[in-house]
Amino acid sequence: MPSAPPVPEPGRPDRPIERPPEPRAEGPERKVPSRASAYLALTKPGITGLILLMAVAGFFAGDPTYPADWLRLAELLVAGALASAGAAALNHWYDRDLDVLMRRTRFRPLPSDRLSAREVLSFGLGITALGWGLAAWWLPLLSFLALASGTLVYVGVYTIWLKRRTRWNIVIGGYAGSAPVLAGCAAAVGSFNPAGILLAVLVFLWTPPHFWSLALALKDDYERAQLPMLPAPGELLRSGRITFYSGALLLLPTVAFGFLLRDYAVFLALALALGFWFTYLLAGLLRSVERPVALRSFIFSGLYLTGVALAMVVNWLAYRLPFR
Repeated sequence: MPSAPPVPEPGRPDRPIERPPEPRAEGPERKVPSRASAYLALTKPGITGLILLMAVAGFFAGDPTYPADWLRLAELLVAGALASAGAAALNHWYDRDLDVLMRRTRFRPLPSDRLSAREVLSFGLGITALGWGLAAWWLPLLSFLALASGTLVYVGVYTIWLKRRTRWNIVIGGYAGSAPVLAGCAAAVGSFNPAGILLAVLVFLWTPPHFWSLALALKDDYERAQLPMLPAPGELLRSGRITFYSGALLLLPTVAFGFLLRDYAVFLALALALGFWFTYLLAGLLRSVERPVALRSFIFSGLYLTGVALAMVVNWLAYRLPFR
């Protein structure tokens, strides 16, 4: 049966939406997800969870020798979850023309027609506003500003301005990942102290190798969507080298914890071990940028950042031990 012609979508960049052919169903009929699950998918639970974990890490990086204000931490997590989920939904709304072109994203709520663009936009704006309002009410000013600026950079700077225009998109947009760390640090101590700033720099440096590894693993998807990511045709090995060198930079802020700060010895040991292993995996991209190599680096990059966040929590717990 002939496919339908591409249909331009009003209000979006000048590109018609041309849906890839749907795979033929085999076996039992696939269950249609509920609207509730569609709204949950809009929040990108995996990314939101990692953002909240980094906010927790920033909170405990504030001062590992101080007792925690558990109510303030809970307020940070609620406001941060809403702001992050709202930003994710707005990203879904704006990128709906790209998502339909990529196999990785074609079953998201908008490309699969489970929700309308108006519903997604209203949801995203609503929970973003709620998250900002609660942050302004509950948290110190610097913490609120960090959360709000992270949302603005992710949606306005990265998604709308840079993503379709330059390979530097993920580098400059990396601040959106650092903002939760700064928000957590300011929520704990009312300022951006050296430990919080170093941890934010680490997250900023982590963002490019994380996404460039994914782009190398799914380079056909990114080429189909015509996104200017690092792995351009004819430059794959060079892209692999750049990804490796950018990942190796993560060791610099990690080592700085040992040279510049006291009370972070446990974090330093754990984060260095994770950093060296991540660098070892990225070194595989110097020899090959085949999908298994790039995908292995991408998967561990998420585990690496999770481990770094948990290492900061363990470092704080170490100062609660009775024999100290």
